[in-house]
Amino acid sequence: MHCEVVAVGTELLLGQIVNTNSSWIGEHLALAGIDCHRHTAVGDNRNRILAAISEALGRADAVIVTGGLGPTQDDITRDVIAELMGVPLVRDESLVARIEAMFGVRGRPMPANNLRQADVPVGARPMDQMPGTAPGLVCPIAALPGADNNNAKVVYAVPGVPWEMRQMVEGTVLPDLKQRAGISSVIRSRTLRTWGHSESGLAEDLSDEIDRIDREGGATIAFLASGMEGLKVRLTAKASTDAEADLILADGEERVRKIAGPIVFGVDDQTMESVVLDLLVNQGLRLATAESLTGGMISTRLTEVPGSSRAFVGSIVAYQDGVKRSQLGVLDGPVVSEEAVTAMAIGACERLGTEVSVAVTGVAGPDSYEGQEPGTVWMATCVDGEVEAFRTLWPFDRARVRQFTVITVLNALRLRLVGRVTDRSVTPHGLS
Repeated sequence: MHCEVVAVGTELLLGQIVNTNSSWIGEHLALAGIDCHRHTAVGDNRNRILAAISEALGRADAVIVTGGLGPTQDDITRDVIAELMGVPLVRDESLVARIEAMFGVRGRPMPANNLRQADVPVGARPMDQMPGTAPGLVCPIAALPGADNNNAKVVYAVPGVPWEMRQMVEGTVLPDLKQRAGISSVIRSRTLRTWGHSESGLAEDLSDEIDRIDREGGATIAFLASGMEGLKVRLTAKASTDAEADLILADGEERVRKIAGPIVFGVDDQTMESVVLDLLVNQGLRLATAESLTGGMISTRLTEVPGSSRAFVGSIVAYQDGVKRSQLGVLDGPVVSEEAVTAMAIGACERLGTEVSVAVTGVAGPDSYEGQEPGTVWMATCVDGEVEAFRTLWPFDRARVRQFTVITVLNALRLRLVGRVTDRSVTPHGLS
């Protein structure tokens, strides 16, 4: 079973929207055992969309088309697919009712142009998942001129809105593709999140394990650098059952953790901030932040975690030097310094009444400050009244200096909290 992806939308070609849909679909096709040989992006033009889908069908058994299912005049994906099928569009009254109901819940009348979204090519079927007003479509296509075989093929049309697309691909497209391909095996993955090592360095550390997998089998290893989300190590296992795949993944995770050590901070959907918050809750500690160059980014990341109020108390965003001195007790002298960040960490605990704090001050750029070059950052963690401060010089632009500072200072706190547990012989729940 070979599949291709065609993303429809002029905004993709103009760079106004990043085409994350195709990358997500490609990843999940691979995990389902379906080969995907090509991704194509095409603008909202009938002839070019028709050519893109036709060419893809000439090479592949299935094509997933994203975008162009909205209610406006440039949303023509369903029209093009009907033309490929050689059939007319017919309005599906059950879809009309569902779309009307969505507007009714919002207390708004349905515009007449939304009726176009209920038009379905004869012979196609709407997908059961319909989180928005755009139905997904499963469209059988007879053999096209120039195709490699005479077997019927299939086009899956899904919306371009990512969260709508994902529900349809997971709920309908992938199961249907696996059934068509006769795939009965299970492919599962697990992602270990790390921070504190380069991709090339970690790959070198794991090279012997990767060689062993090539010889003996086991969960395969792939790397994905993800900025402030950390360096991800994805383990993938193929087996006849979920239970067998889970055993392979568990063995692979154990082997990687033994080699990588404490740089592994989480698994799958865990983030640095969620792990830190879990450690704080399990140790009965409260956290405050004192932020200068990050301007509240640390506290924003923390409060995006549901239930963060169990441990996170608040933040003092002291961007100007005077605020650092008046609110956090920073003395006269340089504010990009060990003395300043130490005072900020202590001041945050004292002002907000917490046992733990993190503090950051530095030069995000593009200009230098106090004779310090852009990328110079001082960070500190305060735990049980003891401050540990360190300096970093990031070789990045302003945005990445701020982003990498957030995950780095939280990681420093994580390591201290893990060490605190080890010292006190306490094992908190959910410790990574």
